[in-house]
Amino acid sequence: MGVVPSTPRYSDAQPQESAEYLIATFVGEKSFPLASDFWQKLLELPLSLRWPTHRVHQACELLAQNNCYTRHLAKILIHLTWCLQEYMSSSGTLSTAYVKAVNAVYISSVFLKYLIENSQSDNFEELHLSLDESETITKEFMIDQNIENLVMHSVLTFIASVDVSPDTYLLHQELLNFMHIAMSTQLLYGPSPGPSDVHPFIDATMAEESSLVCSVVHRLLLNYITRPRIPSNAASYSIFSEVNEPGVLQRVGSAAATFVLLPFNYLVSSSGEGSRNPLADSSLLVLLVLIHYRKCAVGDESITDRSDDSATSDSLSKLNAHFSDNPYCKALENARDIEFGHVDIEGNGNNGPVVRLPFASLYDTLGMCLADETAVLLLYSLVQGNSNFLEYVLVRTDLDTLLMPILETLYNASKRTSNQIYMLLIILLILSQDSTFNASIHKMILPSVPWYQEHRLNQTYLGSLMVIILIRTVKYNLSKLRDVYLHTTCLATLANMAPHVHRLSAYASQRLVSLFYMLSRKYNKLAELRGDKKGNSMEQDSLAEDMSAELHIYTDFLRIVLEILNAILTYALPRNPEVVYAVLHRQEVFQPFKSHPRFNELLENIYTVLDFFNSRLDAQRLDGEWSVEKVLQFIIINCRSWRGDGLKMFTQLHFSYEQESHPEEFFIPYVWQLVLSHCGLSFNPSAINLFPVDLPVKQQTDQDEELDGHQSGELKEHIVQVEQ
Repeated sequence: MGVVPSTPRYSDAQPQESAEYLIATFVGEKSFPLASDFWQKLLELPLSLRWPTHRVHQACELLAQNNCYTRHLAKILIHLTWCLQEYMSSSGTLSTAYVKAVNAVYISSVFLKYLIENSQSDNFEELHLSLDESETITKEFMIDQNIENLVMHSVLTFIASVDVSPDTYLLHQELLNFMHIAMSTQLLYGPSPGPSDVHPFIDATMAEESSLVCSVVHRLLLNYITRPRIPSNAASYSIFSEVNEPGVLQRVGSAAATFVLLPFNYLVSSSGEGSRNPLADSSLLVLLVLIHYRKCAVGDESITDRSDDSATSDSLSKLNAHFSDNPYCKALENARDIEFGHVDIEGNGNNGPVVRLPFASLYDTLGMCLADETAVLLLYSLVQGNSNFLEYVLVRTDLDTLLMPILETLYNASKRTSNQIYMLLIILLILSQDSTFNASIHKMILPSVPWYQEHRLNQTYLGSLMVIILIRTVKYNLSKLRDVYLHTTCLATLANMAPHVHRLSAYASQRLVSLFYMLSRKYNKLAELRGDKKGNSMEQDSLAEDMSAELHIYTDFLRIVLEILNAILTYALPRNPEVVYAVLHRQEVFQPFKSHPRFNELLENIYTVLDFFNSRLDAQRLDGEWSVEKVLQFIIINCRSWRGDGLKMFTQLHFSYEQESHPEEFFIPYVWQLVLSHCGLSFNPSAINLFPVDLPVKQQTDQDEELDGHQSGELKEHIVQVEQ
């Protein structure tokens, strides 16, 4: 393998022998100029040829040794650019240009990935993305051209301008795989982008013109929406073959081919495999990497998005570092519904190119795919950053399309990652900030909820189900995760919903009162333990101080629950007799807190309601005992005479979600965890510095009772911020 044959044998050799010779020559010591016919012969190899994995690894090692002299990686990237340009200028049919383009991107992907994950330098100088000054230059290439800019421009142009069809599917797939590999330099750096970070290929994508940026975002989302199917003739290519033998330059951890062969996921925990589509999944992952990338720069006043002086950004603020605008993120945030044509809602023309998408199709696709974490992250990115899409979601009459898969995923929280749970809860919090949304969910009746096992839910309002699931999530968190931020997000959403609650079901009402009881037990236990830990030793004092802090947190939680009940009883009592019944039925749970200084005002309102109905119950003469039905009917009748006399009016709680100032510290590692888990890109674990990797990345199992603490910590520090 390491010795290149002294004489070419291409013309009279069998295809496999020619492949051996050509690949050995490519990785060998001899440098071939750009204009050499060697490149044409290499790129015209039949797509069906195969080569054992260990030979590919040997080839990668040899190229790593010789690339500094031959610059063959740079040259094949230039040829990749030319092949794409040739194909785009041709008739677009399967031809020699097509074969050359597929081979060029595939060979580039395999060797580029190896060089990136085995790089020992801080600036990836092993790639040698330049030509030697002595290189004979053709008229198509200028010696001072930036190769990474050249190749990324060609790749992005092809993706944006060439429609996906049976004839182009394979090339589109391979180019998306190539982009994952080219942008994987992020894996070698830490989670906080610094000014010295080097990402040649992804930085090249950020430098593109806004028109191409918008076209790329449009194409990637269109691929995700339309979900093109693998063409029937794909079996003729080894890349799609189901046989065990690897194809030419097959794998060595390359992302190429593993997309379509499945498995997609050895870390992913979602159960939505039925909605998986190779090209759609690849397109979404590329988009997520692009929109969440942040380029750190120092001292350039023209760059916006300045860092603050928070604890998470101390190192950045000391350097006066800030982040460049991300054009892909901006394009997604400014995307508009295609139904509005070329004039925006206010009737003003748009300045510059704008991504126009079929929001209806995007909405339906997301609803179909929300069992998958990548779809959840896309939905979060849209509702958090794109006000147009958020408004579109809020006016949809079929909110169950999105909410039902979200609520079902939360119901199965023990089988999901903590990141997915947090993202879904934040999405619900964002939606609950709108009063129209809160009113709409209490108007939609669900015939049944088959996946809810604890209680039969027939003819239940969507709003009642949402209350039930949020309370269930708090209960799960209390017993398993014990995460303050998750509690806060759930309770904040419930508080936003409270004034608009309408006909809350009996089961949801019972769960709401039980939530107060559950949190009160935790509160009482902490108060008792704090008293026991007070002593003379410093250790005991420290424990007592920690418990005091936790006790204060649960005091806030109990107060929020009381404010939720107050909001319902103050603004919506006549419409919620079941809530009145639940409060009457469990009124003893409020008694221990009646004189508590943080709760007494709120409890005065609850006891005003209790006194009103208790006095009328006591005065009511009844033959026989009170039954549930009789009490409920009594409440419904007396709700008509309820005027709210004696209630103190409190300012309505309203919580809003604000993204932290340095979200990239969570999102960049999270996106790349999703890339590794979904696309089959088996990156060298020892090379990854972006997030902790103890073992090779593998699929999480349902046995993970405690969700990953590190991921949870990242998210709660850098995402969840609710404010009153």
